[in-house]
Amino acid sequence: MTAKGIHIERLSKRYGEGDTAVLALKNVNMTVAPGEVVGLIGPSGSGKSTLLKCLGAVIDPTAGRMMLGDEVIYDDGWKVRDLRALRRDKIGFVFQAPYLIPFLDVTDNVALLPMLAGVPNERARARALELLTALDVQHRANAMPSQLSGGEQQRVAIARGLVNRPPVILADEPTAPLDSQRALAVIRILNDMARRYQTAIIVVTHDEKIIPTFKRIYHIRDGVTHEEVGEGRGSD
Repeated sequence: MTAKGIHIERLSKRYGEGDTAVLALKNVNMTVAPGEVVGLIGPSGSGKSTLLKCLGAVIDPTAGRMMLGDEVIYDDGWKVRDLRALRRDKIGFVFQAPYLIPFLDVTDNVALLPMLAGVPNERARARALELLTALDVQHRANAMPSQLSGGEQQRVAIARGLVNRPPVILADEPTAPLDSQRALAVIRILNDMARRYQTAIIVVTHDEKIIPTFKRIYHIRDGVTHEEVGEGRGSD
């Protein structure tokens, strides 16, 4: 059986204790296969952000089990000693804003993470250029972030999320600031990259433009997830 990109069982998160306790996640189950892009949607306050933060090892769950790739990272407690290294090496993040470093050019923005992980500079930059080429922004490799369009900046942010070849990418509202054409282009890119690098991708979104592109969707409401088959039109 192929190792799952993301697998969650009975994941719960409680804030507070006693009478003031709030159960933000309630026995969440989710599986996202390598090469798959899945949508996560729900109203504000439904638990989307809490789930993403648990998956990203940013906050501690209260109970449950999480696997990234074939590694159990949480089982009623963290099974990974260095959460910072886990986030750096196993999880890619793409946010609503690109958060590019303004004083580094495009290549160094992408190459920085592998450099921090100990990859020699030349190899890290070659890996960055490979991704920039795959994302069709290699002609901007020496540009500064301020010289890029919004769509180009988001492509560079996707390259940065993929550069350490993580089994998982968590994308939080990646198309919110974009018009319809650019939003669909970003989703097309995420699907292409998921297939090419066998990455499991979760996209948190409110964006009505892209919801029909998902083949599978997890709805979350009051901390509980419900899976449904999406229209799966891709970005055509």
